[in-house]
This record gives sequence, C-alpha cells and structure tokens, in this order.
Amino acid sequence: MSVKRINLALQGGGVHGAFTWGVLDRLLEEGRIEIAGISGTSAGALNGAALKAGLVAGGRQGARDNLDWLWSKVSGLDDMKVADWLSSLAMPTDMFSAMLEMSPAYLMLDAATRAASPYSFGTGIENPLRRIVEQMDFANVCADEGPELFIGATNVRSGKIKVFSGDAITTDAILASACLPTLFRAVEIDGAAYWDGGYTGNPALYPLYEDRFPDDIVVVNINPIERASIPVTPQQIVNRINEISFNTSLLRELRAVHFVQRLLDEGRMPPGTMKRVLVHMIADDALMNDLGVATKTVATPVIVSRLRAAGRGAADRFLSAHLDDLNTVGTVDLKQMFG
Repeated sequence: MSVKRINLALQGGGVHGAFTWGVLDRLLEEGRIEIAGISGTSAGALNGAALKAGLVAGGRQGARDNLDWLWSKVSGLDDMKVADWLSSLAMPTDMFSAMLEMSPAYLMLDAATRAASPYSFGTGIENPLRRIVEQMDFANVCADEGPELFIGATNVRSGKIKVFSGDAITTDAILASACLPTLFRAVEIDGAAYWDGGYTGNPALYPLYEDRFPDDIVVVNINPIERASIPVTPQQIVNRINEISFNTSLLRELRAVHFVQRLLDEGRMPPGTMKRVLVHMIADDALMNDLGVATKTVATPVIVSRLRAAGRGAADRFLSAHLDDLNTVGTVDLKQMFG
C-alpha cells in the first residue's frame, strides 16, 4: 500500500484544541499516512509542537505519548482514564457547557476581562501555559528532521501575520500564538508585540504551498463555520464574533485556493504555473455547536475527554471515507462552499 503524504493545518480555539489531539492520535495510528508539514495557531501551535517533538524523539508512538503529556498538563490530570470516567457520568455536553458558562467563577472572569485591561494592574497575569511550554523539548521542536513546523501570531502594531519556523520557534513564539489580548499582555519578541495568531491566520496555509510539500492540506477545524442558533447572551455574542473572526482568514485562503483551481480547470492558467492544492477538512460542527466560550477557556476534564473522543471519531470517519482520496483529489467542495 502506498504512503499518503499530507500537510496538517491546525486551528486554534483554546481548550477545544483537545479535539485536534484526538484527531492527531487517530491519524498517527494510520501507518499509510506521513506528515510532511504542519501549520498551527494557538492551540494548534501547541499541538503541532508536541506532535513534531514526539515524532522526532520517538516516532508515531512518541508523538502520541507527547500529545497525551501535553493535554494531561492542560487538564490538570495525570491519568486521562479518570477524565473518561468522569465524562461518562456527567450531563449532556450542551447542558454542561451552559452550566459552566453561568458558573460564578466564569462570570467573574468574564466580567473582569470586560472591565479591566491586562495592563491595568502590575505586570499582568502570566499565561499558565508558560509552565507547560517551557517543558517542551525545543531541540526536537526545531529539528531539521521530521515535518516542518510553522506557527502563526499576529503583529499588534502592523496587524499582519508573523509565521515562526525553525529555530525561531521558542516558548515566547508559542505563547505569542496563544496570547488572548483580553487576558494577557502582548508577547514581545525582538521588539515586536504579538497577539493570538487566530486573528490573521487560523492557521496560515500559505507556508504549505511550497513545492517541497505534498498537495494535500488536511485542515482540523475547531471553530464552527455555521451555528444553527442566533447568539443572544453577551457571552454567546462575543463567542460567535470570535468564531467568525477566527474563521475569516482560513476562508479567505480557501477562497484563493478555489480561485486558482478554477483558473486551472478552465485552462486560463497553464498547468504547473500554480500549485493545485487538495483541501480536506476534519471537523465536528455538531459538537462545537453544543459548546461555548466557557469551554474554550476552562479546561474541565469532562470536556477535554469528550473533545478527544470526538476528534478520534471524526478522524476515523475521515480515514474510512477518504484515505484513498489523499494525494488524488480534494474532499472539500470549494465550489459549493464559495458558489
């Protein structure tokens, strides 16, 4: 059986990045898939760095183990079997999400971020992810071996995307990619200030267009493109604004891919002039519609467990339906998406 070489595009979305963990865990079980390039933003940057370092250090199992380590630290549980057990006993996801959103602790956090700036008091709040990211093996994260890794952040002053790669990927680069401006001060790197990369590239696809990469880009989407209901509470409205904002850059790049494909199909551009990108997507919009802004910021073991399981399930369905399509044809109907 032939090996399918792919690139991964990993979205950011806070704790909902545990869905991507599940997707990657399942993809790593598939021996016919080889990962050539990774572009990640925010939670996608964390997942991408853990995936790359694990692959370099210990192959597929090393990558799975490293992702397990990452999310055990994020969830605060050393044994995710406990989280799975709690998940089986907890209420339905939409009810759990709604209760978390109305909890006094979350409402206090939400009110604080609306009333005060991270620059209002002292040196600001340190991103709790720093303690985790500092433990990553950056020799392997930045290694020449394994898939190439690209991490996106937003330059606060210019409003443009900054893509870090190679030795430029540091603890601060990852934290910049995951810097929520209402919670944390901008991350300063070489005199430039950065916020979360989701505002300008969630994730950036263009680094994966180079000829050295395969044509296939598998997008792991954790921000629902569509929501069935109209948001009505302040939290729901802000969450939907962020979802739309965080999907805009991705949709803009996908529209450009569709435009190039149409020019090639119509013979208005000579073959080989531009790369024909084959786009695939792994998502679970039904689950994400049951979740809200609170589950993005509060890492409850129940939600982390359910997201991981949903990611594995979504990846399994994708492989069952489209493994043979990889390196042959794209499986996202861009014409329908933008028609």
